[in-house]
Amino acid sequence: MVDVVLPSQESRPKHELLGIVDQYDDTSVEEHLDFLGDPYLRRYARADGPNLVVSNSEEDNNLQSINHRQSMDPVVAGMVQKLQEAVLVSLKRPTAIDLDTVYDLYQSLPEPRVSHISARLRHRLLAVLGNVERKDSKSMLRYFSVVTDVKNSGFPLTIYEWNTAMSFASRYVGRSTEIEVEAALHLWREMERDAGVKALDVTFNILFDVASKAGKMTLAEMIYQEMMNRGLPFNRYHHVSLIHYFGLKQDSGGVRAAYKEMVQAGEVIDSTVLNCVISGFLNSGEEESAERVYEKMKESVRGSTMPPTLNYTLKRNMTKVLMMFARVGKKHPDLQPSFQQAALIYPDLQTYRLLINHYGPKLGDLAKVVQFLDEMKFYNVPLHGAIFLALFKGFGKHGGPGSDWTAQRLGKVWDAFLDALDAGTEGLYINSWMAMAVLRAFSKYSSRDQLLDIYGQLKSRWNLDQASSQFMVDFLSKLLEQRGFHIRS
Repeated sequence: MVDVVLPSQESRPKHELLGIVDQYDDTSVEEHLDFLGDPYLRRYARADGPNLVVSNSEEDNNLQSINHRQSMDPVVAGMVQKLQEAVLVSLKRPTAIDLDTVYDLYQSLPEPRVSHISARLRHRLLAVLGNVERKDSKSMLRYFSVVTDVKNSGFPLTIYEWNTAMSFASRYVGRSTEIEVEAALHLWREMERDAGVKALDVTFNILFDVASKAGKMTLAEMIYQEMMNRGLPFNRYHHVSLIHYFGLKQDSGGVRAAYKEMVQAGEVIDSTVLNCVISGFLNSGEEESAERVYEKMKESVRGSTMPPTLNYTLKRNMTKVLMMFARVGKKHPDLQPSFQQAALIYPDLQTYRLLINHYGPKLGDLAKVVQFLDEMKFYNVPLHGAIFLALFKGFGKHGGPGSDWTAQRLGKVWDAFLDALDAGTEGLYINSWMAMAVLRAFSKYSSRDQLLDIYGQLKSRWNLDQASSQFMVDFLSKLLEQRGFHIRS
C-alpha cells in the first residue's frame, strides 16, 4: 500500500493568498456591479428597474403525513421494505446500487405511491435521487417524477428538496439558456408564494449561478441585490459564483475584487477557487495573469507527493468541510490560518481542462497544449474524456495542411483515446459530442473510406440510444457532403 503524502504547506496568511493574483484595482465588488449595471458602461445613467419582488404569502406547512399504524397490504409492505433497503444502501454507499434500480422499486408501488411510504423514507428517497454526479435530462426527470407525486399527494417539500429541484432544472444541460432560467425562477416563485418556504442562501446561489451562466447579467445582479436586501450571509458558493460572474462579464478587475473579498471574508482558498480565478482571467483575455495563478498552484506542491484524485462523493464532503472551517474560522479567527493550511492547492483535472480548452480549440497554440499535457502527466493527473474532447476539437478547428495540428499527431491522440477507452478509464466514454469532435477532426485529413472506418470504430464502442444514433448517421452524411465525398445509397 502506497502512503500518500499531502502537500506540506506553511500556514498561509491572507497577504500570501492575495499574492497569488498579480495585482488589484482599488475597487470593491459593489463598485464593479454598479458599473456593469450601467446601461452605457460609462455611468451616464442607471437602469430604472425592473425591480425584483418576492411574494410573502404564508401557507400552512404542517400538512398530513402517513399514518404508521394503518394496515397495509402484505405485498405492498414487501415492496416498501425493498425500497427502504435500497435507499439505505444508496445513502451509505452511493455507488453500491444504481439509481435506476431505486427508482424502479419506487415506480413498482401502486398509485398513489407516496401515500404508501413514511415521511422519513420519502425525504431519504429524494435525497438519494438528488445525489448524482452529473445532472442530465434522465436524472432530472427521475427526480421531478417523485417531486410531482409528493406535491400531488399534498405532502410538503423541504427547503433542501426545493433547492435540489431548482438545481436540476437549471443544470441538467451542459449550457444554461433562458429556458433553464425560467424553470428555476418558476420553482422559486412556487416555493415562496405557494408553498410558503422562504429561500435560503443556497437558493440564491443556484439562481445567481444559472442567470449568470445563461448571460442574464441584469437578472443576476437583481438576484444578488435581493439576497443583500434579505441580509443573507455570503458563503463559499456565493463568493465562487461571484468570481465566475465577473469572468463571464470579462471583467478581470471584478474577478480580482471578488477573490480579494473572499480572502478577506475568511473563506478557505483551495484549487476550486483558484480554478475559477484562472477561468475568469482566461475569459477576460489575460493569459499572463491566469498562468501566474497556475504557477503559484504548482509551487504549492513542489517537493511533495500529489494527493489522490478525489471522486464525486469525496469532493462534496471536502466542500462541506471547507465551509465548516470558514464558519468556525469567522467565530475564532485565531484558528483560520490552520484551516487554510489544511486546504489543498494544486493543479487538478479542472485546471488542465481550462488551460487546454483555452490554448487548444480557442487559440490553436499546440506548443502550450503539449506543455500542459506533459505537466499533467508529471503531476499524476489522470486522463479524462474532457481532455480528449478538447484535443479533438483543436484538431477539428486548427488542423489541415501547413498546420502544427498534423494528421500524424491526430493519429497518436486517437490511438491513446482508444487505449484509454478500452482500458475502462474513469470519466471516458463516447457520447454524441465526443463522436462529432472526432469525426470533424479526421475530416480535415481523411479520405471517405478512412472517415467511415473511424465512424465504425466509434459506433462499435458507443452506447447511444436510438435517437442519438440516428443523429450521428445524419451528422456523418452532412459531413461527407461538406467534404465533397460521394454518399452511396
